[in-house]
This record gives sequence, structure tokens and C-alpha cells, in this order.
Amino acid sequence: MLAEQDLKLADALQAAPRASWSTLGDALGLSAVTVARRWDALVERGDAWLTAYPGGALLEQLTLAFVAIDCEPGAALPVAAALASDGHVATVEYVAGPCDLLVHVVAPSLRELAAHVADRIAAVPGVARVRTTLSPRMFTEGSRWRVRAISPRQREALSAKPARHRAPLRFDAADRALILALGADARASAAALAAALGVGATTVRRRLDGLLGRGAIRVRCEIARSVSPAPVTVTLWLRVPPDKLETTARSLAMVPEVRMCAALTGAENLMLVLWLASPPDVLAVEARLAAKLPWLEITGRAVTLRSIKLMGRLLDSAGRGTGRVPLDFWAAVPVPEHGDRSVHRSGG
Repeated sequence: MLAEQDLKLADALQAAPRASWSTLGDALGLSAVTVARRWDALVERGDAWLTAYPGGALLEQLTLAFVAIDCEPGAALPVAAALASDGHVATVEYVAGPCDLLVHVVAPSLRELAAHVADRIAAVPGVARVRTTLSPRMFTEGSRWRVRAISPRQREALSAKPARHRAPLRFDAADRALILALGADARASAAALAAALGVGATTVRRRLDGLLGRGAIRVRCEIARSVSPAPVTVTLWLRVPPDKLETTARSLAMVPEVRMCAALTGAENLMLVLWLASPPDVLAVEARLAAKLPWLEITGRAVTLRSIKLMGRLLDSAGRGTGRVPLDFWAAVPVPEHGDRSVHRSGG
């Protein structure tokens, strides 16, 4: 596991990923130089990194799906590596469960998502079958997960929220370019972003404040699973009465082990991702959920054997960051013309 000071630094960056080094140092009782040096060492080793991506109302304008993939014998990891290079595939996991691979796919529209799954994902050599489930709503996701290494007082000192913007979100090509630039360097200053994009720093600052204030950009600090206090990922598929979906999801989002909770369109209407200290811990969490939410039915489980890609970050066998694939979810997906009779190996 990471040293305690490094865990505290990661936790502080989860609370305030773009805070200055001096602000972070004040909260942790360290100098700005020490904080910056420790963070650079973590990034250099691949033990931690920052990620920026669309969220909130902006994500709702896109189409998100979870694709379960069955592979031919021995093909799972080569297929995973091929999919990891795809800018519409946010996350790739090799799992023990109802499928070989579980991937998160985001496209500009339902039609483009369908084309991407059929023409790109299902066509990768070694793929035997794909099953796609749409997610109409994300209740909570990784940017809200915390290491819980710093005190509530320290977190409060760092958690100054950006000004909220109530006007409707107006998203254009300049905002898209800004999010992609933040994906390359989530802590880049407005001046650095302006220089990279060829626009004024004042414009960048105004657009950035607006996107952050609306929750349209999520910035999160990740820790490599091999050095994390919660190195085990378990995915649960749940069935909940439709009239209890909202309250159940909100309750689940408050569970400390919950990393993600998303609505689904299939027979199971919720998917839950847990981060745990060990595989047996899932039994205790399930028992707590059953006692608290007795109407909740767990219909499927998967344990992640290896994460290949996590929100655009490429990972080695220990879960350390080794590279990055830009997540340009808005990039056009070629859609076959009506009458295209090509056949793909895709299921359900």
C-alpha cells in the first residue's frame, strides 16, 4: 500500500484536484514543494494520476453502455488490448463472472453507439459474442469515491465548491477542446490551457468555471489498485422495483465501498461497482445491503481479475498507469448506410 502521507495527498487531490500546491500543503501540514515533489514521484511510478472527463448534464447528452464480451479461448487479453486503444471505450476490465470482458462505451448518439459496438467491438478478432446494456443515468461514479485518509476538517478546508451556474449548459467545439486538453493535464493552469488551445486565458477561465460549476467536467484522482487500500473490484447486477429505483440508488451511493451506481435498461435495472480490501468483503457488503434494502435482488456478480484501462488510462498488470488514450466521446462514428447487409458476431 502507499505510504500514509501519499494516501493523504491522494485523498486531498480527490477533494480538490485543481487546488494549488500551497493550498494542499497547508491542509496536509507540508510545504508546497514537498507536496509537488511527492505527487510527481507518484505519477512517475504510475501509482496515481488525475483524469478529466465529461459528467453531469454533459454525459447525459451522450450515450453510455456497458458491453459484456465473451471471447474465444485464450483471446481475452489480446481483445482487451485492442479495445483499450479505442477513444470511445472508457474502461476495459477482464473479469471472473458472466463474461470475459466488461467494457464501458460512450458515443454521441444511440445510432452511433450501435454502429460502434457492431462494427468495431464485435469485429475484433477473438470476440465470440457481445451483449449491450444501455445506461440512461449515472447516480454516482468514481470522482466521488474517497480514500478516507484525511480528516473531515482537512477535507472541509479543501472542499470549496465552485460557483453554481443555473443557466442551461451551452456546449460547443471550444468546450470539447477544453475537456480534451484537461484530459491531457487535469491540473493545467488557465494560461497553459489557453496557450495550448490558442485562445485567451480569460475565455478559458470563464468556460472552465462554467463547466466545473455545472458538474459538466469531472476531475478525479486515481490510485493504482496494487497500492490502494481497496484493491479488489466487484461488479453487482441488481433488480429493484421501478418505484424504488431512485431512492435505492441514492442510498447505495452513500455506501463507502460503492465506486459507481448506474441505471440499466435490461432485466437488471442497476449496476453497482464496489472497491473492497479483499474478495470475501463482498459477502459482508451484500449482507448489509440486504438488511438495509430488503427489496433489492442481486442477480449477477463479477470480480475484476485485471483492469486494462480505466477512464482512458492504460494500466499494466499491477494496475499502474502506463499511458493515456484521449477520450473523445464526441468523435463521429461511421454509421452504415441503410441496406448494408454486413453480418457481425454480436449477441443480445
